[in-house]
Amino acid sequence: AVLDLGLAARPIAWCRMCPEDLAAAAITGITTVNLSLPVSDLQLAGKLGRDRAWALGHLATMIRQARDGGFEVLVGGEDSSRADPDFLCRVVETCEAAGARRFRYADTLGVMEPFAVHDIFRRLRAACGLDLEIHAHDDLGLATANTLAAVRGGATHVSTTVNGLGERAGNAPLEEIVVALDQLYGRKTGVLPRRLGQVSRLVAAASGRPVPVNKSIVGDGVFTHEAGIHVSGLLRDPRTYQALDPASLGRRHRIVLGKHSGVAAILHACAGLGLTLGKDEAETVLARVRSHVVRTKQAPSADDLQSFCAEALLSGETLRTCADRH
Repeated sequence: AVLDLGLAARPIAWCRMCPEDLAAAAITGITTVNLSLPVSDLQLAGKLGRDRAWALGHLATMIRQARDGGFEVLVGGEDSSRADPDFLCRVVETCEAAGARRFRYADTLGVMEPFAVHDIFRRLRAACGLDLEIHAHDDLGLATANTLAAVRGGATHVSTTVNGLGERAGNAPLEEIVVALDQLYGRKTGVLPRRLGQVSRLVAAASGRPVPVNKSIVGDGVFTHEAGIHVSGLLRDPRTYQALDPASLGRRHRIVLGKHSGVAAILHACAGLGLTLGKDEAETVLARVRSHVVRTKQAPSADDLQSFCAEALLSGETLRTCADRH
């Protein structure tokens, strides 16, 4: 069904390292398969009751069988992060000799850190001419950092998921990797940054997993500003507190009023309502806003703000009238 959609994306069938899975993939009409095999001693023995010698021999046999069946072959090394690095180099050499095109290094349990990831990818890059992929899990909150480190170390492909959805703590988020590669390394992925928010919302709705407000790149709070110093600088020159241009992501800055707001935010918000305040009146409104937020735990609505402004303007006019009388 997926193949019949005529998508520009290239579907890949994930297969165990067995003839039955290759036969099932062939029925679908797919042309590329990912053959998965544990490469750590722990998983080889614990899951399959096998050893390294068997793994290398079986790997070569199944890659050749898949190639003979007309498939382009990618190999996924399950639990690569707990495999012996020397053995992992033998694995990629075997994959290349048998005719595979890509090797996927899977940090299956999310236990790696960026420096180690960079080092192992440098080793794998030196050991073979295969395309290399990183598949990172976020158990330690390092999936994005590990993915970027792999790219620095020679990875040609990255595994990502929208909003970081995945097993346990999830995987490297598509939106973070796309923007980070562009912003930090000048690497274009072909993914349009301005569509990331739309895709994120679609997946959040379909999965029933809301996007946290503070989620990087696509969260509602990413371009939201409250702190007085930040807002004052932002209104003078957006570059003072802007690392990412929100327009490039199809978004814009949003200034909210809260207990950390300053006069600049009050003047900006009131101007948006067509109201002009003096500095003293803005200070009065600011005090009302802070009191409101502390009491209600919510930002004031437009009606609230208009009410605060009306009171401040009336108070200011009363004071000026009294001063004139004296």
